[in-house]
Amino acid sequence: MDAWLGAALDYIPQWLQFQLRCTEQPGCVVAAAIGGEIVMEQAFGVADIGTGMKLTPRHRFRVASHSKSFTAAGIMKLREQGRLKLDDRAGQYVENLHPAVAEATIEQLLSHSAGLVRDGADAGQFSDHRPFLGERELRADLAMAPAIAPNTRFKYSNHGFGLAGMIIGAVTGEPYKDWIRREIIDAVGLGETDPDMPIAADAPMARGHSAKLPLGRRVVIPGDNPTHALMAAGGFVSTAADLARFFGQLDPAAQRSVLSVASRREMTRRHWRDASATERHYGLGIMCGTVGDLQWFGHGGAFQGFISQTVMLPNHGVTLSIVTNTIERLANSWAEGAIHIIAGFAQRGAPTDRVRSWNGRWWNLWYPFDLVPIGDRVLVAAPAQVNPFADASELEISAADEGRIALAPGQRSHGEPVRRTRAAGGEVEEVWLGGTRLVPEAKIVAEMEAHYGNPAETKAQQ
Repeated sequence: MDAWLGAALDYIPQWLQFQLRCTEQPGCVVAAAIGGEIVMEQAFGVADIGTGMKLTPRHRFRVASHSKSFTAAGIMKLREQGRLKLDDRAGQYVENLHPAVAEATIEQLLSHSAGLVRDGADAGQFSDHRPFLGERELRADLAMAPAIAPNTRFKYSNHGFGLAGMIIGAVTGEPYKDWIRREIIDAVGLGETDPDMPIAADAPMARGHSAKLPLGRRVVIPGDNPTHALMAAGGFVSTAADLARFFGQLDPAAQRSVLSVASRREMTRRHWRDASATERHYGLGIMCGTVGDLQWFGHGGAFQGFISQTVMLPNHGVTLSIVTNTIERLANSWAEGAIHIIAGFAQRGAPTDRVRSWNGRWWNLWYPFDLVPIGDRVLVAAPAQVNPFADASELEISAADEGRIALAPGQRSHGEPVRRTRAAGGEVEEVWLGGTRLVPEAKIVAEMEAHYGNPAETKAQQ
């Protein structure tokens, strides 16, 4: 692993841990893989706020629509075996579909361009108001006309991937769950992934959680309900590490994969643009996007109580997965923030010896700053931001404890000196950025309590 990438992967968990803390989320696991090997994996927070159980990297999460990438990989494997073609009609394999649904091609199903309804007339399964659809109920919905004409736009459909799962079952003569486990999950070497609930009794399972609103507190969402006929669209249970391994193998440049290079290229190619505020596209069971100068592919997942996001960066051969046990959609923003961190280190390189010792988190009354050595400078990053490197000032170090602010936004202290002061024992006790004094967290806590009083004292004074 390149030194700059190692430095980026060292900082990402430090930033994520603070993000979890300042947003008061229950738990988060992050993992990174290179060449199929896990090179970074950390867990923060709790698996269940009811029990306070500490979250570990081995806890399983509902990873929801990540399932679509596994299903698409299964279809591509059957295509390689000559058992189906992407332009085959769904009606060739599944009976009693609406005539227009029967005409939808497998490629249209995998690229969300068949025009099918997203979740049926009642999507209550995604808010725990009803069980997930069985095959008979899914077939009943698929006997209805599509919502729009095919090949007119990207239109997400869980029902479309449920149909793709039925096609796999029809072609193989096996239940989708059994075939996808053997031919994709086991073949990739994933030991912590299941197509649906229930999972093995001895496998640790994180619990999902609601947001604080509208109750004013979080509640535990078990997340143990099976998805039945929709497991091909959203049933999977996995870990951040297994997701990083799997999506790393979908890179066309990967040395080891269950799929041919041609299949991986077709899956990760941009088929349809998503009509959203962000520049995002969809391939075959794969999301694709651009953050800064870096392209990524992967997928996200949203299950009641769980949000997850996996991104593979082909230019650097690294895959990053973030899984959370909260309904709030922070994993997606955090993944984008992590890409910005990787891009920053890729552009500037690993820290030089001159700046390496300047790393650390420092506080004042307003907020913390992370001093992040990168290349020959030190960034003044804001860990409370979803992109901590956005508008970061740059420090130029001229001596062991001295330098200057070489670059800063106009409202900050561009051009002013920086210095570190040390205690009698030699440890750094203060950092000065221009006229702003920064101290360790424990010291700012003590200063604030001394200056403003503790909560009990303040209440008594009122």
